Amino acid sequence: MIRLTDNIVISDNDIAYRFSRSTGPGGQNVNKLNTRVTLLFNVSASKGLTDVQKKRLSARLANRISKDGVLKVISQRHRTQQANRRATLKRLAELLTRALKEKPVRKPTAVPYAAKQKRLLRKRRRAELKRQRKSVTLDHD
Repeated sequence: MIRLTDNIVISDNDIAYRFSRSTGPGGQNVNKLNTRVTLLFNVSASKGLTDVQKKRLSARLANRISKDGVLKVISQRHRTQQANRRATLKRLAELLTRALKEKPVRKPTAVPYAAKQKRLLRKRRRAELKRQRKSVTLDHD
């Protein structure tokens, strides 16, 4: 069971694991044992999430969720299956926590009048400086 917040708890029944041979560290171990862990979390079928939370997850993690609504997290960093399993659970909790966090509403602000005037004054001074650098041509008509 993963507790994301006081209200949000992901049941172990909502999580499935698949194991396969890893390409990570472990020497000959990787040729013999299934240490790579693929965690499968069915977002759309989860009972621990509300419909609003499911939609938010589907929108924010769209590139990680399959068409079937399954979120896949893979770990093959560690030498043991247990360590990779813990790593996938930790990564899942991080992903879900970050995706479910409500983003603050941005309040539009205007540029202060004094800042606009300061910018325009600097532009005028710079233009004047460049104007002074120009070579003067005398017309002899």
